[in-house]
Amino acid sequence: MAGGVAAGPLFLAAGLAQGLARDGFDFTRNAISQLALGEAGWIQTASFVLTGALLIACAAGLRQTLRGGPGGTSGPALVGVFGVSFWLAAAFPADPGAGFPAGAPEATVMSGHGAVHMFGGMVGYLALCAAFLVLARPLAARGLRGWAVASRVVPVAVLAGFMASAASVLAFTVGAGLGLLWLSAVTARLAGGPAGR
Repeated sequence: MAGGVAAGPLFLAAGLAQGLARDGFDFTRNAISQLALGEAGWIQTASFVLTGALLIACAAGLRQTLRGGPGGTSGPALVGVFGVSFWLAAAFPADPGAGFPAGAPEATVMSGHGAVHMFGGMVGYLALCAAFLVLARPLAARGLRGWAVASRVVPVAVLAGFMASAASVLAFTVGAGLGLLWLSAVTARLAGGPAGR
């Protein structure tokens, strides 16, 4: 369960630090995924691999914690799918574009690896949104009604960020970051046991 608590903050902290340090990277124009490109791209690739491993460990922990209860099978499975999507992102990097890496030509056609990267991310975040809806059930069963309601609302905000990505890459980053941070919070709360314990 600790993996799920740590995954989001670590991934976002690594992305923020790299985005501020890398020449040509602009959070309003570039996605964090693009940090896997260029000379220092191995850092972001390692971040994808580590985050995927932490999320898969989280899925295993959720399965044990929720065993026999509501959402005990599908919730962990969906979190596991989300974890695997980070490994896909590591194996199939995003395309260059919008001035990054610095000096790279603008991509006019999506490459095969770029398409797999985008598809993997889409499936992963849809799985995460579905996981929140499923995990609302054990939260409610533990008397955590506010958490359950929030877990049904957060997917709407995440998907809204994704839909707004055509107009603003920053909206996509905020939506994705919200999903990661809410998973950390939900995992920590479920690890703590029922309300009052």
